[in-house]
Amino acid sequence: MKNIKAELPIAISLVVLGLGFALEHAAVEHGGAILWGLLLVILAAIIGVAFRIAHHAEVLAVRFGEPYGTLILTLAAVSVEVVILVVLLMGEPNPTLARDTVFAAVMFDINGILGLAAIVGGLKHGSSKYNVDSGNSFVAMLLVAIGVGMFIPDFVPDSQWHIYSVFSICIMAVMYAAFLRLQTVEHRTFFEYSAGVDEEAHDEAHSPNSLHVGIMLGAIVLVGLLSEVLSVLLDAGLAGSSLPKSIPAVLVALISASPEILTALKAAQQNRMQTTVNIALGASLATVLLTLPVIELLSLLNGERIIMALTPIQGGMLLLTFLTVMNNLHDGETNAIEGISHFVLFAAFIALVMMGVV
Repeated sequence: MKNIKAELPIAISLVVLGLGFALEHAAVEHGGAILWGLLLVILAAIIGVAFRIAHHAEVLAVRFGEPYGTLILTLAAVSVEVVILVVLLMGEPNPTLARDTVFAAVMFDINGILGLAAIVGGLKHGSSKYNVDSGNSFVAMLLVAIGVGMFIPDFVPDSQWHIYSVFSICIMAVMYAAFLRLQTVEHRTFFEYSAGVDEEAHDEAHSPNSLHVGIMLGAIVLVGLLSEVLSVLLDAGLAGSSLPKSIPAVLVALISASPEILTALKAAQQNRMQTTVNIALGASLATVLLTLPVIELLSLLNGERIIMALTPIQGGMLLLTFLTVMNNLHDGETNAIEGISHFVLFAAFIALVMMGVV
């Protein structure tokens, strides 16, 4: 009975889904408070379902241990992100949505999650230790993935973008498969660190793994259906408004990052910075290596090029982010000062979004 009550957000979201389909046309016609009110309800439902997906991923994470634990959690979060993104791309044309979403996700994951967690861990424990090899491995792969997927495309002519898209899909699939192999087999110890504390026991006794996997998959489908309503409402709300056009991208990144933020902060409070590093950098890497190929494939199938090349200000923000993370993650310890440096970059990102320049 306790487990059934825990799934109340999913049950509520099913009701919200029905109301959304029934009221979306009326909301679009009337606009104003009705439109934005329904949009916020749908958004809250999606976030609620995302938290349940993250919960079941965490249960599996506890059972399988590191690095499988954070790997399951990041894959679940990225799956939610990809589903929402694909649905939104089927709405009003938005050729920069995928690029802006991936950029926003990296800002949330590295500067938001890592920054807040380092501040929380630093204030409580002084400094928190982790395996420095994990940070170096993630950053090395991230630099190459973003370079191949979001920097080089700026120099690829329109007449040859199909060829480069095929190459990008293939090479990112190879990179992620190779990284998964190294992360879980040959270099598994890179992503492990024993801090001498017990992990939070939030496992659910006697519940089969298949149950958690089944609920996760069903919830991801539910997120896709809710996103269809969200897409219609967002298109109507942003049409002719002065709101920043990157709002949809930031919302997608926020939805997928919300459960990860809470998990990372809990880990930081318990002096498990290795889990935080795995979540923050692992989610960023999974976002780039899994989201970009899916979007490129959709672009090829539609025959229309999607803009993946970074704008100068996005490139500048990523450069600052990687310089900061490489400087901070070089000694196997984090502290509040390093956390503040990342959080300032995250605040700058939010300010730029509100100004409508990213």
